[in-house]
Amino acid sequence: MFESQTNGQTAALMVDLRKDSRRLNNIAKATRSPHDWDVYKAELKKYKAVKCNDDPHVLKTLAKLGTNFDCASKKEISKVLNLGIKADRIIFAHPCKMISHVEYAKSKGVTTSTVDSECEIFKLHRFYPQSNLVIRIRCDGSDVVLSFGEKYGCDSEKLAYNLMTLARILKMNVIGISFHVGTGCNDLQAYKRAIAKAQRLFDVGFKLGFNMKMLDIGGGFPGNDDKKFKNICEIINTSLKRYFPQNNVNIIAEPGRYFVTSAYTLLCKIHSKKEARLPNGKLLLKQYYLNDGVYGSFNNVLTEHFKPVVQHFVNERHAEVPKFNSLLWGPTCDALDKIAENVHLPDLKCGEFLAFPNMGAYSLPLGCRFNGFNLPKTIYYDKATQ
Repeated sequence: MFESQTNGQTAALMVDLRKDSRRLNNIAKATRSPHDWDVYKAELKKYKAVKCNDDPHVLKTLAKLGTNFDCASKKEISKVLNLGIKADRIIFAHPCKMISHVEYAKSKGVTTSTVDSECEIFKLHRFYPQSNLVIRIRCDGSDVVLSFGEKYGCDSEKLAYNLMTLARILKMNVIGISFHVGTGCNDLQAYKRAIAKAQRLFDVGFKLGFNMKMLDIGGGFPGNDDKKFKNICEIINTSLKRYFPQNNVNIIAEPGRYFVTSAYTLLCKIHSKKEARLPNGKLLLKQYYLNDGVYGSFNNVLTEHFKPVVQHFVNERHAEVPKFNSLLWGPTCDALDKIAENVHLPDLKCGEFLAFPNMGAYSLPLGCRFNGFNLPKTIYYDKATQ
């Protein structure tokens, strides 16, 4: 059962939900994350991945707490700069950039940029030779939800050396190494392997005459699993002490979901209902149609295989409530618009509501208005958590 904040607040939300779903953003959770990060990763500077959640209110709040930003496009850079954040707090962390975006970064003074190919180095040499290059290497975890190695990251044994040599010939400036072990990585030793590879490439860079001063360990940190996050931190901190004991390296990370996952709860309204029965009349499942779906806030169900947690408002404190196998559909005409199946819920009626916690990552920026359905508005509140 969903535990609301106050009766008055809940009543106001229910009125507000008559037509569209609503996001609830507990800004206290987002502001707590930077402090927790500093406790466990004191040596790492935070560069929040804008693509994960580009809510201006969240970005501005995190900026006030000292968070920097990982941007992947002209639009993301513009959004961050328009909040009054300085260009030197941005890393252009896209290894394959459009020329118009490179030119925009140059016009705004965003100098640090990731690369993983000869093409990208030649491009920056022509259009932004003052760039500070960070070579992105491939180091995939063996057990991940999403791997990026097939698309981004160069071979660390040979190609990374060739890229640094090319930059030296072109008189461009290489300042560091970056990697991403993958989202939802359960192979935590991948961080150690990647840091060790980066250290060897730092030695190569120094021999080529570069001032190697930045190590970017990427993102993918969990946003609602504190135990796993602490385990990742222990491995990273131990590895950094072994391979980068010097204090003159700027070590950064690009957390996205870590900051925002648990800060958002989505509230949806049931607008239609059907029952599926066997030929003998036995109930097979109940089907509920909601005012949000995979083309809106639940886009991450398709893109990340996200399994949403479903919470209801039926009071179970004084009596056991029967549960039924249920299927949740989004509002569009597309049969792909399936939010969740094989969930067990009480018998719900049209007009009732469901809550979905941990909806802050890769939800808000991915939604569209397919079939003419609105995207939810965000309601902000501030409630400290234990």
